[in-house]
Amino acid sequence: MLMYNRWFAAQTTIRSFQPYFPGELTLRIRFLVFSAVLLATFSSGCAQQPSPKEPPAATQASSTFRPTIVFMTDFGVANDAVAICRAVIYGIAPDVRLTDITHQVTPFSIEEASRFLYGVAPYYPANTVFLIVVDPGVGTSRKAIIAKSKKGQYFVAPDNGVLTPTLDRDGFDSAREITNQNWMIQAAVSSTFHGRDIFSPAAAHLAAGWDYNLVGPALPELVRLTARTAAITDKGIAGDLIGLDDPFGSLITDISRDDFQKLGYVVGDKVPVQLNKKPVTLPYGKTFMDVPVGDSLLYIDSRGRVGVAVNQGNYAKKFNIQVPGTIFIPAKHTPITTLRKQ
Repeated sequence: MLMYNRWFAAQTTIRSFQPYFPGELTLRIRFLVFSAVLLATFSSGCAQQPSPKEPPAATQASSTFRPTIVFMTDFGVANDAVAICRAVIYGIAPDVRLTDITHQVTPFSIEEASRFLYGVAPYYPANTVFLIVVDPGVGTSRKAIIAKSKKGQYFVAPDNGVLTPTLDRDGFDSAREITNQNWMIQAAVSSTFHGRDIFSPAAAHLAAGWDYNLVGPALPELVRLTARTAAITDKGIAGDLIGLDDPFGSLITDISRDDFQKLGYVVGDKVPVQLNKKPVTLPYGKTFMDVPVGDSLLYIDSRGRVGVAVNQGNYAKKFNIQVPGTIFIPAKHTPITTLRKQ
């Protein structure tokens, strides 16, 4: 259309001068004008094309980095605590991506929170900010901190051991206490809601690009969580029931796949087990459907630990199993007396 408009304008101009030029000269002029119009049109089109080294604005916008905060608490979902923390974060860093691990950690259970964090952190990239508020010591002398792993991830949390398993695996780079008032809520800090007043603002400022080194003094070491580990003897493995895989009620133990395999069992075996000192016999399966619906089994869960479940049922409710608790599995061919089948 642009080329046609230019050609039409040129023809109109030529006709206005046609009485003054002989026919042959007029043809030459028309040829020269057509060539000039053609050149101008293609030059204009090329000038409007984006440089191959500079992507269109839409492409640039889609590739813009958005920091991520991964949030976990024991606040539950029946009140406004999580929503308030989210509002504080968005008020400081409106472009942040905010996602959750869970807000239904068993209240005050630092061990459970540490287990959830340990399972989730490997799937996030460097520079992710993990915001962990499971804080039974809120308002006491326990420190509010930001820690950094050797993977380049950041953790905003109380210094109560919740980071121990993750930092032991990924490597401890550094940590700082949150003491700079500019990193906190710009109002009076309460003694019972540091999730709102300290941890959420600090996570938001960090995600917004504030310098981590300015948050407060360096901490050479952190409080450590005493981990529960299964004990192996020539008689078997003594471990702990450390949680439930809700909503399914499957039992989670601290017995690893490698340790269990040392006992000599293979898929299909009947395994004698003691759960909270009560003896049972469980088939060792690879999938839940290895047993009929409603039957129990022992299996290796997706985290590589021994688990106990009911196929399409809830083991903890069905057999009234309380967690935390204990589990003992003998080495193969080592009997446990008074076994009962489940």
